Amino acid sequence: MHNDKSLWAGLNKPDIAIEETDVAVFGIPFDGGISFRAGAAAAPDALRNISRTITPTTEFLESFEEFKVKDVGNFDKGSRDEIFLSVENETERLVKENTFFTMIGGDHSVTIPVLRGIDKALDEPFGIIHLDAHFDICDELGGDRLSHACTERRALELDNISGPENFFFVGIRSIEMDELEFIKDKDFSIINAHDFNRIGVSSVVDKVKKRMQSFNKIYLTVDIDCLDPAYAAGTGTPQFGGMTSRQLLNLLKGLFDLPIIGFDVVEVAPSLDPSLTSVFAARKIVTECWGHQWRKNKLGAL
Repeated sequence: MHNDKSLWAGLNKPDIAIEETDVAVFGIPFDGGISFRAGAAAAPDALRNISRTITPTTEFLESFEEFKVKDVGNFDKGSRDEIFLSVENETERLVKENTFFTMIGGDHSVTIPVLRGIDKALDEPFGIIHLDAHFDICDELGGDRLSHACTERRALELDNISGPENFFFVGIRSIEMDELEFIKDKDFSIINAHDFNRIGVSSVVDKVKKRMQSFNKIYLTVDIDCLDPAYAAGTGTPQFGGMTSRQLLNLLKGLFDLPIIGFDVVEVAPSLDPSLTSVFAARKIVTECWGHQWRKNKLGAL
């Protein structure tokens, strides 16, 4: 539990109950699932540190100062299996409480226990929107079936994920050979980075909404490398040719028309970029998404 009330633009309310919060936020400072450069374990606390320096406002010049945040802290005790089980249990609790939540990674492997927790909490299918340069649908990488490259392959094994129809991949521009073989005869919804740029954000949002409209609950996972490294250099496996910051912000605004129950930001590696572009990008992603959720809450209360 983080008791510092100055965190998250002064919105952190450590003393309120989970059922009273608008968002629960937690960190998973783990990067043991990486295949290349480490550093993402430092992201949760780096992001918290710069969350004190902003006001609770959106880019649309709105205040969401009444939005109640509860930072439940980091999951970092024990082995990977112990950490993942704790995350799975916490996520299950939040989803059962109908508490909107935000997870700060960590490498992309830390999304695996979050999705497992969602799956345990629900008795209905749910959707996954995956914003990333990579598919992360390898069965294993380097002998590790819990690698950051295996996130959505493990999701395919969940009870409430029936198949490719539960996914939408956006921004992809890199693929492993076994992933290429795996997806070739399957109906995955994919908008690669080239087509994203060609058709524009509005068309992308329309396509995602059409595919995802059958789900009452959707999880959004944001790998910071969906952005071009010009906008987020501090990440373990950057890929040239990604989204601009403006494209991503516009995309997120559109996606929040869908029933998003939670989201994460992963693969931010502060030590790989001394200017901390990825950390500042992650902060903007988090606060703007909270602003979108605040608007939804406000409309629902009318």
